[in-house]
Amino acid sequence: MMPDSAETLQRTGGRQLASIVYDEETIAARVAEMGQEIGRAYPEGEPLLVLGLLKGSFIFLSDLVRQIHRPLHVDFLVASSYGSGTTTSGKVDLLYDPSTTLENKHIVLVEDIVDSGTTLSRLIPMLEERGPLSLEICTLLHKHIAKNLIREPKWVGFDAPHEFLIGYGLDHSEDFRNLPFIGSL
Repeated sequence: MMPDSAETLQRTGGRQLASIVYDEETIAARVAEMGQEIGRAYPEGEPLLVLGLLKGSFIFLSDLVRQIHRPLHVDFLVASSYGSGTTTSGKVDLLYDPSTTLENKHIVLVEDIVDSGTTLSRLIPMLEERGPLSLEICTLLHKHIAKNLIREPKWVGFDAPHEFLIGYGLDHSEDFRNLPFIGSL
């Protein structure tokens, strides 16, 4: 699919993309690999909780957990540092806290993209205080620009260009989440 194809323009409401960074097939193959890696990383019989950071991770998370071939639980949290802009506000608002207890569980925190590191820097200490057996980060995209990232992701789908990315759950003012690929505005 091309960024200026009729199908892409229909999906974006006529808004032209600069490029398609990762296509559907490339994403699916990498997500399958990551799911297998995560499944092998944790001992059988020990509780695994996959914690999705909404809203951006929801498509990635749903594809990822179906590739983890072991028992697990899923819960969510919602944090925001963007509002309607294309750069982080620097302030993280926690809008929804997981309902599942994290104590004595292996936690995989699933993030759509690590860029400024602001959200993770706020969430990691808060989650660690809840007594998990382990806490690791899995992200679809990593921009490698965070200056004070307190923990690097254990699993990274792709290195991301320093552009504003949309699609496959990533949005701009709530638009474009439904794109089956990752594109650049």
